[in-house]
Amino acid sequence: MQSPLEDEAVAASVLHDQFGPFGHRLLAVSKFFAAVGSLAFVALVIMSLISIVGRKLFSMPVPGDMEILMMVAAFASATFFAYCHLENGDVKVDFFTAHARPQTVHRLDALGSLLVGLFGVVIAWRSWVGAMSLREAAETSPILAWPIWVVQASMVPGFILLAIAGLYMCFLHVKVSHVYAAGGQP
Repeated sequence: MQSPLEDEAVAASVLHDQFGPFGHRLLAVSKFFAAVGSLAFVALVIMSLISIVGRKLFSMPVPGDMEILMMVAAFASATFFAYCHLENGDVKVDFFTAHARPQTVHRLDALGSLLVGLFGVVIAWRSWVGAMSLREAAETSPILAWPIWVVQASMVPGFILLAIAGLYMCFLHVKVSHVYAAGGQP
């Protein structure tokens, strides 16, 4: 009998085998977004270290370091969601489905992916509306006077990618569940 982690690896492998050209392009774009977000977080760590050392040793921190941290982290965080969803990296509570048929699990995962996709659409839309509102108000950060709307708008592509990934995974789970329903193996 396989462990739950091995079952997850098999399920992820089955889905990756079913990706197709669009899915592979979507995964590549998602990986690129995640890599950009990773580099942004690395830059934040370096900036924070410079600021902390500068503050402690020379009384010269990086001006607006906390503003930079908050703004860049907001953008960088939004870049990971689609890749995480495509790689089956979402947090799942599979206690009740651990012994369910694969068809049932894929149908439930399709529902979950549909909800992720719809959430991505709503959060992208509302983030864009909020960014445009901040732009009209000409709101800036207190220390550096950076326009806040730019930061909020920079999160929108990550949320759009999340929406596409969620809807694509919904489609994929439905497709795989139909194969199981027909008595086949994907």
